[in-house]
Amino acid sequence: MNIKRFSAVVKARNIEFFRDKSSLGWNLFFPVLMLIGLSFVFSGDGRSAYKIGVIDLASVKSSFIETRFIDFVDYQDLAKAKSKLEQHSIDFIVDFKQHHYWVNEGSPNSYLVEKIFIGQHPAFERSQTHGKEIRYVDWVLPGILGMNMMFSCLFGVGYVIVRYRKNAVLKRLKATPLSAFEFVTAQLVSRLFIVMFMSSIVYIGCNLLFDFYMLGSYFDLFIIGLLGAFSLITLGLLVASRSKSEELVGGLLNVTSWPMMILSGVWFSLEGAPNMIKVVGDIFPLTHLVAGARKIITEGATLSDISYHIWTLVMMSSIFLALGSYFFSWNAER
Repeated sequence: MNIKRFSAVVKARNIEFFRDKSSLGWNLFFPVLMLIGLSFVFSGDGRSAYKIGVIDLASVKSSFIETRFIDFVDYQDLAKAKSKLEQHSIDFIVDFKQHHYWVNEGSPNSYLVEKIFIGQHPAFERSQTHGKEIRYVDWVLPGILGMNMMFSCLFGVGYVIVRYRKNAVLKRLKATPLSAFEFVTAQLVSRLFIVMFMSSIVYIGCNLLFDFYMLGSYFDLFIIGLLGAFSLITLGLLVASRSKSEELVGGLLNVTSWPMMILSGVWFSLEGAPNMIKVVGDIFPLTHLVAGARKIITEGATLSDISYHIWTLVMMSSIFLALGSYFFSWNAER
């Protein structure tokens, strides 16, 4: 090894990085922004140990709802709350107006919450319910698959476009009759096929191993997955529509993907979270992909039941695709 040549290459690469102000900025400020965001999202007295569904929570005056380390989730529909209790998504239901509460006989958490509750309200009428427990692996499945699709869609498209632009491939394509919309659409269809094919293989293979809980239709699950992947790919195309710096687009894709991974309900339910967190989560396509797929799997929902998520994904995809085509640059960043 020639140390002089080696040192010259190291020096040149370092200078190239530090002169790229956009990349340097992302590397400096992105970790700080992530720490600030995480500290805000997970701030409070500590992680809650139990989750209780309360019928018409806003009208309740009991001091019990001030109990620490318990999340109180508002429900207006008792049937929906019972469904959550049967699936072990919540641990307890209480209706203070009717002086009535419900427990799940098969849930250890439900048993413990009942002991805590009757210490303050011993005169409430008791009812019980049963239901097959949804394992955490069943519940988290849509989140894991959605997260894998997100990374494949964003980085699989973003880096390819930037590399094409940096290597002047796009500049050569510009000399052909190919339009920006045609090129962007072709990239979208190609990545969509790859993502759905690989996700289907992963799901089928893991299902043979884990025997996943499934109440809904596999066709409906495929449709929501297709729409979610389409939306994420168009977002990746939009992010990479102009940049020619791989470092910059890497920072942009990270700042796009990490908030989705945290606030889209991938690892934990957002039920009981502050309203502002839910509002922020709703602006991400991954949120609607995961929520729609989870309802199909765990609640047996149909496409009409999740129409809000479907139309939101369609609207987001249309906006991302239109903006990506409009701002698309064949040449260098402008």
